[in-house]
Amino acid sequence: MTATAFLAAGGGLVLLAVGGEVLLRGALGIARKLGISPMLIGLTIVACATSMPELMVTLVAGLDGATDIGVGNVIGSNIANILLILGVGALISPLATKPCDVMRDTIAMLIATAIFMGFAFLGTFTLWHGVFMLAALTFYIWRSYYREKKCNPKEEADPELAEELESAPGSVPVSILLLLVGVAGLIIGSDLLVDGAETIARAAGISETVIGVTLVALGTSLPELATAIVAGLRGHTDVALGNALGSNIFNLLLILGVLSIVSPFTVSQAVIEFDMWVMAGVSLLIIPTMFHAGKICRSKGIFFIALYAAYILYQFKDKLFFA
Repeated sequence: MTATAFLAAGGGLVLLAVGGEVLLRGALGIARKLGISPMLIGLTIVACATSMPELMVTLVAGLDGATDIGVGNVIGSNIANILLILGVGALISPLATKPCDVMRDTIAMLIATAIFMGFAFLGTFTLWHGVFMLAALTFYIWRSYYREKKCNPKEEADPELAEELESAPGSVPVSILLLLVGVAGLIIGSDLLVDGAETIARAAGISETVIGVTLVALGTSLPELATAIVAGLRGHTDVALGNALGSNIFNLLLILGVLSIVSPFTVSQAVIEFDMWVMAGVSLLIIPTMFHAGKICRSKGIFFIALYAAYILYQFKDKLFFA
């Protein structure tokens, strides 16, 4: 049974990765045909697409009554985005960008984190909490688009996005087909991953929250990790940094906002007492890290990865040291 669960979880991760990439191809193709500006594509479509695995997994988990896996997935993904993904990106090529851009997105990420923490302390996330979170995300997107357009009236796309648009399909029917195939892959993959994760947790005597913040979160963070590696190899380090910060904002406001509307939930005590504080701490860590020498160098990348390894080991401390 456990072997089957691992196969299901692994197959789900593969389908999530493939489905997310196919969905992105289709979305970019349609956006290209509709003449949507590259800037708006970067702020919305690309950011949403990289968060689709987390969204589908969290929704499926919530509808299956396994909200601890879904919420843990979001918290764990945000921690992985900062410590693991930026750490790996910095090892490949030191991450540097404009301090003002980092500060803007970091502040937005911290506000999103504060909103989540405040609602978590209040109790159950309901329809109105979800509406507020989606409204906050909409304001963030509008504000970002307005500021970027004001600073860059020619709306020049970053090199990574330009390459993505060039490789997008030119046919609308093909783009729609890719969208449908991508969504199907995400739905099936999410269902397999959640079912496999629940079985593994029960068989190993591990809480669903721990499985969510570790195994599931790491799997759904693969799109961001792939983006960071490719961006680092091509020298577009600002893309890796911006994608990680933007993904964290979308994870908290979009994913948990939608979950609140679809299936009201409460945050587990374990997350309230520990994991969300870790998420807040590593989010705050971006500010002194970036403003000291203006970049995340390789030594800081190693430090980030070491912190992430320590966090994962702590989650399984009972199994590792008291088995």
